[in-house]
Amino acid sequence: MRNFIILVFALIFLTSCGNDEKPKVIYPENGVIEIQELKKDSTRIEIADLPIHIDSTNYLIHPIGEYEIYYGSRSSYFSSSSYGSGSFSFSGYREYEISGNLYNLIFEDIESEKTRMLTDKNIRIKSVRFLNKIFEKTSKQILVYRVLDKDTNRDNKLNDSDISTLYISNIDGTKFTKLTAEFHELIDWDIVPIKNRLYFRSIEDSNRNGDFDKEDKISYQFIDLSDKEWKIKQYKPI
Repeated sequence: MRNFIILVFALIFLTSCGNDEKPKVIYPENGVIEIQELKKDSTRIEIADLPIHIDSTNYLIHPIGEYEIYYGSRSSYFSSSSYGSGSFSFSGYREYEISGNLYNLIFEDIESEKTRMLTDKNIRIKSVRFLNKIFEKTSKQILVYRVLDKDTNRDNKLNDSDISTLYISNIDGTKFTKLTAEFHELIDWDIVPIKNRLYFRSIEDSNRNGDFDKEDKISYQFIDLSDKEWKIKQYKPI
């Protein structure tokens, strides 16, 4: 009976430990929430997936990822940081959207073959969507990104435990611009083609408890994609 009770308490303890998730934002003692950019891990190497061409555009998009080399007792082998041992694919393309665990993108002009890197910062790109309906209506070629750009929980990693943000750029990677405010978690976004607008919602940890919950403030925003400058405007539906 005694052993059974000990076992029950041990299981309860292990279960509670497993469910103990870290907050998405950890604030320093001085209250300043500025977080330095993570340095790239020198033990990993960059690798590119096969290029992607989006219909009616003049660019090839090369997804860039990084693989870590593990050294076993007999030989070294490659393993994807997101998709498991032995996989050399880290991205996928479907219906105008690239998804995966991308460290960067390289844009190649089809005619000149000149290339341009999206950013020199250490970020993780979780998805990239081409705004096809906006292109059909206005001829503007625009990409929208969901990005992890800061180690907000201070665990020295960039992953889905950190704040998700929203970025935008031209089809060639120029004007790579952050739309969500600093330390705002992206909730969702969508386009309304009839208005040529991109709407998005984000949430601010206004009570600074490190989590995003019903006590925090939601911001409602949009940009007019037909404008030369992408100016963020607030709106209040409620």
